[in-house]
Amino acid sequence: MITIALSKGRILEESLPLLAHAGLSLAEDPDRSRKLIIETNRPDVRIVLVRASDAPTYVQYGAADIGVAGVDVLHEHGGEGLYQPVDLEIGRCRMMVAVPDDFDYEGALARRSRLRVATKYMRAAREHFGAKAVQVDLIKLYGSMELAPISGLSDVIVDLVSTGNTLRANRLRAVEEIMPISSRLIVNQAALKMKFNEVQPMITAFREAVNERREGAR
Repeated sequence: MITIALSKGRILEESLPLLAHAGLSLAEDPDRSRKLIIETNRPDVRIVLVRASDAPTYVQYGAADIGVAGVDVLHEHGGEGLYQPVDLEIGRCRMMVAVPDDFDYEGALARRSRLRVATKYMRAAREHFGAKAVQVDLIKLYGSMELAPISGLSDVIVDLVSTGNTLRANRLRAVEEIMPISSRLIVNQAALKMKFNEVQPMITAFREAVNERREGAR
């Protein structure tokens, strides 16, 4: 049995064409089902639905053989015990530092001011500001990050930005890019060895699907 860990939402939606290229389709609609394990058209392959932040952990510890996770999640996780053979080029966005429109970010950096930073990406934020020798107080939040500077909880935020519409709607602006984000295929290293004949063809199919889509976009 091959188990694939996916998270509902954008990653699952954008993964479906890649699964189709590998000859896989879901036996039922995960948006309409309460099941957390979804069978596929192949009796030896199933999908487990997990939180996006949990996908690397399921794969690392062998509860899933394969998964899909964003670079943001993998960076926070650390990537231990994971093989990352394919950039799937889905879930694209950027991890950014954002501030209120009237906040003098450049001045604060020049003065080496201590900043309060709200984010769920603690590791990335710590590394980013540490490289700038800027002292920060990190405040961990899990949602509505834009509210933190508006309410006075933080000076700046570190969050994922796609269109930037939410920032603009809340009178915030992105000032620095920390890293580009996309989703990667992740594989349990033991599964790659023990189930090589089943796992490797899937890796190849995902890679081919990405290459074909890239060629088609030219």
